[in-house]
Amino acid sequence: MKTYQLVGIGNAVVDVISQSDDMFLDQMGIDKGIMQLIERDRAEVLYAAMEARVQTPGGSVANTIAGAGALGLDAAFIGRVHDDALGRFYAQAMQDDGVTFVNAPVAGGELPTSRSMIFVSPDGERSMNTYLGISSELSSDDVNQAVAGQAQIMFLEGYLFDKDKGKTAFMEAARDCREGGGKPGISLSDPFCVERHRADFLKLIAEQLSFVIGNEDEMKSLFETDDLDVALGKAAEICPLVVCTRSGDGVSVMADQKRIDVPVTKIVPVDATGAGDQFAAGFLFGLASGRDVETCTKIGVACAAEVISHIGPRPQTDMKAVLKAADLI
Repeated sequence: MKTYQLVGIGNAVVDVISQSDDMFLDQMGIDKGIMQLIERDRAEVLYAAMEARVQTPGGSVANTIAGAGALGLDAAFIGRVHDDALGRFYAQAMQDDGVTFVNAPVAGGELPTSRSMIFVSPDGERSMNTYLGISSELSSDDVNQAVAGQAQIMFLEGYLFDKDKGKTAFMEAARDCREGGGKPGISLSDPFCVERHRADFLKLIAEQLSFVIGNEDEMKSLFETDDLDVALGKAAEICPLVVCTRSGDGVSVMADQKRIDVPVTKIVPVDATGAGDQFAAGFLFGLASGRDVETCTKIGVACAAEVISHIGPRPQTDMKAVLKAADLI
């Protein structure tokens, strides 16, 4: 079985993106700036209400894997899609992005391919309404043990903890990766996701993972504190590498309990969708290619800055050229 530099496991979600103002959000009963899980009928209503839709393969960790693949990593993604039009689109689009889509679309069954309706406000905030469909049914049967066991770095998506079989798949994949000499890590995904699974996250991070990536709100939620310094200190006690993005306030990294703060240049985002995902792509690219933690962080910051400059969760610029010009690679 082939050895991949980076393997991601997460929700395979087709992103459907549209621009809308706050009045539209109010009229449709959409909470601004957060991700909400919705049912199939609600998904059909919102989809019909979207104007000038842009369709792209998405899912948080999938976006990260695609971004890292675009930078040159040999990358693979493990997710679950149905053998329908959206599922076939998704699988092919990942392949077209240079990422191995490990599992073939699933034939039969009633659950369709997952999709997320993303409404982008004029201030760049995104309001995500996600129908999980078949992707949330990912289980150990979907995770090829040989792929997991030979991954140099594995990146897990916190959202998949919402079902026990996804949780079990993660535990097993992380174990296989570690036993094969790789470094497994997790994206905390969302503060509400952290609240739902705090105990399981803490146990997994402490016992199985080599790194954790999250934003300020997620880190605070994980340790039930309003003090980020306290949260970072506690995280560093149980995990050797902790990465916390703080939006316009930069990035804080705890590496072997030593803190590094990397500033960012504040800009008004066109669309904040994918900022965290592409930061992770750049950071993990740096990690996989043996760069020091500060350089990894700077690469991540550059990737995040690019993706918030346009609509959509994946880079539209040759980031390798950008990073070379900045003397980061």
